[in-house]
Amino acid sequence: MSQSPSTDAQKSAQPVKDNTAPFSRPDIQAPQKPAAPAGPPSQGQPGAAGGAAGKKPAPANQAKAQPQAQAQAQAQKPKHTPLPPVPSASFETRHLVLALTFLLLIVVPTAVSAWYLWTRAEDRYVSTVGFSVRKEDSAPTLDVLGGLTQITGSASASDTDILYDFLRSEDIVARIDAAVDLRTLFSREWPNDPFFAFDPSGTIEDLTAHWDRHVKVLYDTSTQLITLRVSAYTPEDALAIAQATFEESSRTINRLSDIARDDATRFAREELTRAQERLTETRQALTAFRMRTQIVDPSADLAGQMGILNTLQASLAEALIEVDMLRDNATDSDQRVIQAEKRIEAIRARIAEERGKFGAGSEGPAGESYAQLVAEYEKLASDLEFDQIAFQSAQAAYDSAIAEARRQSRYLAAHIEPKLAEASLVPNRPFWLISILGALLLGWSVLLLIYYSVRDRR
Repeated sequence: MSQSPSTDAQKSAQPVKDNTAPFSRPDIQAPQKPAAPAGPPSQGQPGAAGGAAGKKPAPANQAKAQPQAQAQAQAQKPKHTPLPPVPSASFETRHLVLALTFLLLIVVPTAVSAWYLWTRAEDRYVSTVGFSVRKEDSAPTLDVLGGLTQITGSASASDTDILYDFLRSEDIVARIDAAVDLRTLFSREWPNDPFFAFDPSGTIEDLTAHWDRHVKVLYDTSTQLITLRVSAYTPEDALAIAQATFEESSRTINRLSDIARDDATRFAREELTRAQERLTETRQALTAFRMRTQIVDPSADLAGQMGILNTLQASLAEALIEVDMLRDNATDSDQRVIQAEKRIEAIRARIAEERGKFGAGSEGPAGESYAQLVAEYEKLASDLEFDQIAFQSAQAAYDSAIAEARRQSRYLAAHIEPKLAEASLVPNRPFWLISILGALLLGWSVLLLIYYSVRDRR
């Protein structure tokens, strides 16, 4: 049976199958030969004779077959091969390890912390006291602790700095412990609350560390104010610790003021002591001189001797005048003249003897010459006068130093009095729990990053 020319053209337009396609690489397509153009059958074929003998194909059918052939050719063009599908995730051992570490390092510690905070940690009460170091005068001549003087009414920076260091030292911890039995107050809930309570068998270093945890010392360097926040298991304990700390701080400031005042007045006191010793020695020497010479005042004794000499001189003058008057009326052999001359000689001898007492070879009551006695006495008298003036000056300087030091005295003034707490403020349980959870998450994340970093490098 003969076929129509249109049917032959459709068959010839079909592409030839490539049997090598299954053996080719998926990403490389073998080039396909273009389809042979549809043409009239050859005369040797049976269909040729039939086609020649039959009707010719219609032009409309040929026009319709050409777009179909082109569409089939377009469909046969090579396309990009899609990538293989991603395999589905599967549960592996490392996932189990991560889940276990999350459970052990985050969930369990957080749960234990929450249990401890809400079941074992006892409430603590806070008592607050605020104070500052004050002084009475702003004169810069003296400074209690050696610092620069600030405005009137405030102490130098070194005063408050020293007090701030003292409040965090073992010294004040030992003193407060001796005053209010700090170990007993801090260990009331031991061993029920081992984290926040103090172990009574701890050393002074352990007690100091516990003091730093429960006694917060806040220091504002701009205003020179110190605020103390004391926490304890009962309001009475917190108040007792705060009051004892304030009293001990006040005693410390007073003690430092006394030391500074003693340092400031030490020079004046030493000068006064030396002046007093010199005055005492001079007075003792003068007393020994009077006991040895039996003369209270050689000057007064000398004045008496000079009076005797002056009297003798006057008597001698009268005797000479009397002799001269007798010689005018009598001869030298007259007994009156002879007696007058003898009297004159006696007076002169007495004058010479009195004058001899003031010479180098004469002796006083103690066997010493009056010249030596007077010289020694005048030396002692001048030393005594000088030592008295020096002692008076040293005494005035010492009194002035004492008065200045008193004007510069320091004292502790409280601007926040400690009160009895009415409600518990610590521990802040939500804050503690969130902080613990955040720290655990951070640590776990860091460990996870380190693990994956090491694994990727292998």
